[in-house]
Amino acid sequence: MSRTPGKPLSPSLARILGVPSAAAVTVGLMIGSGIFRVPSSVAASVEGVGAIGLLWIAGGLLALFGSLSVAELAGLYPETGGVYVFLREAYGRLPAFLYGWTRLLLLVPASIGAISLILAAYLSAFLPVDRVGERWVAAAVIVFLTALNYRSLLWSALLENTMTALKLLALTALAVSIFAFGHGSDGALASAPEFAPASWAGFGLALVTAMWTYSGWSSIAAMAGEVRDPSRNVPRALIGGVVAVLVVYLAINAAYLYVLTVDEMAGSSLVAADAASRVFGGPGASIVAGLVVISTFGAVQAAIMFNPRIFYAMAADGLLLAPLGRAHRTYLTPHLAILLTSALGIGYVLIRSFEQLAQAFILGVWPFHILVVWSVFRLRRLRPDAERPYRTWGYPFVPAAFLLASVAMVLTALFEKPGLTLFGFGLILAGVPVYLIARRQAPPCRPS
Repeated sequence: MSRTPGKPLSPSLARILGVPSAAAVTVGLMIGSGIFRVPSSVAASVEGVGAIGLLWIAGGLLALFGSLSVAELAGLYPETGGVYVFLREAYGRLPAFLYGWTRLLLLVPASIGAISLILAAYLSAFLPVDRVGERWVAAAVIVFLTALNYRSLLWSALLENTMTALKLLALTALAVSIFAFGHGSDGALASAPEFAPASWAGFGLALVTAMWTYSGWSSIAAMAGEVRDPSRNVPRALIGGVVAVLVVYLAINAAYLYVLTVDEMAGSSLVAADAASRVFGGPGASIVAGLVVISTFGAVQAAIMFNPRIFYAMAADGLLLAPLGRAHRTYLTPHLAILLTSALGIGYVLIRSFEQLAQAFILGVWPFHILVVWSVFRLRRLRPDAERPYRTWGYPFVPAAFLLASVAMVLTALFEKPGLTLFGFGLILAGVPVYLIARRQAPPCRPS
């Protein structure tokens, strides 16, 4: 038997999050390190100003179409676990387990590790630490945020709300300041836009990279068990958060191109700092360093908030160690799942580089994004009479567009980076024998 749609996975987790806090988790996780680093890679791959704009719009629409689709599933199954629950209900326990397995070994440590490494690197502008020291600083940040999330969801939500508001205000202020005080005649926007990319294969591969900055668009669905009136509020938080991020990303990329040429943007490893320095001189780099620290700190906090809820849901289904599916008796948090998440992030941050972590994350998560959006079609056919407080806007065209673009993106990655892509697929499939062992100990949930 599958669980009744709308029934929380565990009544022991407290429903205290409203729409602002839920949206803050979405925005906080999406806006992390990527927007300060990825634009230079995008510029190098697609070259034309118009093509750069099209790529960022395409990435934003892909995330928006995905969130519009996932919002229907979140309303249908407002449970702790998010994508894990949607996959379980649509396809059975094996695909759901493989998603959780991939998050356990790859996605969670990759996302937390990559973002915290960027935080530490920019913090070194204010603290005298070397490369080894940066790794320990990143680990210390993870430990601090783990303690906060272990102790209180309310405290961690207040921190996330504050950090998200700060990063949105700071990014907006940076974009407005560049336009107000910069010299537009020096930048790429002064010339006629070229909308054709250098190559469409390069455009597709650049889209894979750009999606790192949009990753996290489905995150709040994993915390539905702690959101008030989740059938309505989770869809609002999903869609509102993605729209806010799309607007901010377009504004800040336009600001970069206002004062930098495409070649300068492509050759910069610190594009935000270079754009700010062009306008404000030496202090500009320090301003951006502080902004990156704020942004990445909020992103690590959001990752430590939502990822443990997936492991909590898996453990409640009997597919991970049972203690991970328990809430703390006093704090009402999935405390052991939080500790596991922290340990994975610290482990990876001490042994992997940012580039390795970012690429592994995107190529590992996207096959599951394809499956979960396809489940909108599947569940409408399997359960046509189930109550759906929110129905995907633009159905069937919106989810179909997401699927076509996503498949094209994954195929591009397969042809351009076959080794890395096949490694990700291999890691996913390696979870099959683990599942066969785990299911022997698991209570019945639904046929698979």
